[in-house]
Parts: sequence; structure tokens; C-alpha cells
Amino acid sequence: MPTRSMPSERQKRLGSELRHMRMAAGVSAEFAAGLLGVDRGKISNMESGVRGISADRLRTLACNCDVTDEKYVEALVAMAQPSTGWWERYRGSLPQGLLDIAEMEANAARLRGANTVHVPGMLQTPELAMAIFRAAVPALPEHEVALRMALRSERQRAVLGEEPTPYLAVVHEAALRMEFGGTDVARAQLEYLVRISERENITLLVLPFKHGAFPGAGQTLVYAEGAVPRLDTVQVDSSHGPVFLHAQAQLEKYRAQLALLEELALPPEQSREFIHRIARQL
Repeated sequence: MPTRSMPSERQKRLGSELRHMRMAAGVSAEFAAGLLGVDRGKISNMESGVRGISADRLRTLACNCDVTDEKYVEALVAMAQPSTGWWERYRGSLPQGLLDIAEMEANAARLRGANTVHVPGMLQTPELAMAIFRAAVPALPEHEVALRMALRSERQRAVLGEEPTPYLAVVHEAALRMEFGGTDVARAQLEYLVRISERENITLLVLPFKHGAFPGAGQTLVYAEGAVPRLDTVQVDSSHGPVFLHAQAQLEKYRAQLALLEELALPPEQSREFIHRIARQL
């Protein structure tokens, strides 16, 4: 398989799983190279995501590393397939990190998130998204804003499309009271949240100011569940782009954090009433 100059986050994740599989079994890179009939350098490239691996070679490696979890192996085989997702249309036009988010969301078995300042991107109206994109520093040129708007709209199909992914979002009251784009845009966004939260696959929970302290204050995160728990991914925002985390200790930390946030937040019906009340106050 040809090498890649810029592997996607999903390709890099596959590579890290291959390395973990090999190291956990005490298998050397030289042994793996001989087993797969490639030179040692290609093993390094596979484990960094720079080079792909065929399904047969992946299964051979897993077998000889004594991996018995067939569901895990088949999930890795799926990850090894060439990417043909809709986000590939934006390659070369938008930052790699945005495409990695789209690919992560599209392949998730379930999505969970927590937002403090912004309404979750998956649930933003076009008007709110436009206002947020135009607040970027440095300012984005109009064609960049248009590209991000188009990407955002297609990303939302993961939870709003014909085969929607289950999605649970904890949204702090602060995010609901922000008036990006002005009062009319904010009110329309809140009314949209009330309607969209009634969809069967969407659970929207509000964390009011009065509930006080909560874990992960100020941090926006998305937890994407994989085909098996060990392939879950956490994505957190930063001023320089998305950060992806998948070490097992990190996954356990964010699972616990989200569980506590969900426990602290209002239940769905009370959350809808809370949002509706804020909308009436605007």
C-alpha cells in the first residue's frame, strides 16, 4: 500500500492499536515484518498510520499476537478500509482536524458531549453557527466561513439524518444564555433546541447555574463510542484545533466526568422547560 503524507486521526488510531497489540504480546517489529512479509520500516509506517494494512495481514497479526476478541479485530479491519466518506470532498480546503471530527462522528456507535459556552455544534442553527464562525480570531474570509457552514451542515446528519446516531448532550445554562448573533438568533436557537430534543435519538440535559461546581468546567468535549469500548475516542477543543484522546486512563476519566455531569443535570423534560423559559425571557 502507498504511504500517506498526512494520515487521518482514524488512520493514526489504527496504527497505535497495531503497535499496542504487538507490544502487549511481546512481538518484535522484526518478527512482525517477517510474519507479514514486509520490511521492518513498513511495520513502523503501519503503526504510525503512514501506511495502510490489508485485512488479511491485520487478522494474521492479531492471531499471532493472541488477540481473541473477534469484535475488536473486525472493528480494526473496518478502520483499515480506505476512507470514502463525504468529508473527503473537503480535503485540501479545510483543516485536517475538522475532517477528523467529521469522520469520528460518522463512525461513532453513540455520541455524548458536554458544552459550557456554545450550544453543541450538532444542534446549532445555521444562523448561530454563522455568528460563531465570524467571531474567529483572526477573522475568517467569507469563502472559509461558507466551507465551514457546509461542513457543519453535513456533520449534523450523523444525528439528524435517516439513520441517526444516539446522541446525549449536557449543556450548561451559560451556553443557553449566550447571544451569539443577537437576541433573535439566540431565541430561535433555543426554540430549535426544544423541538429537536424531542427526537428519539437525542437526549438534551441542562446544567443550571444553581447546581454550582461541576467537573471539567469550561471544557467542551465529545465522547465518541466505538464498536468496542477500547476503541472509544474523546475529542476536546483547543484554540489550535481539536485534540483527540484515547488512552484507556483518559477514556475512563472522561466517562466518569460525563456520568457525573449527567447525574447533576436536569432530566430531559425539565431541561426542555428550562430552555423554553430562557427563550421567553429574551
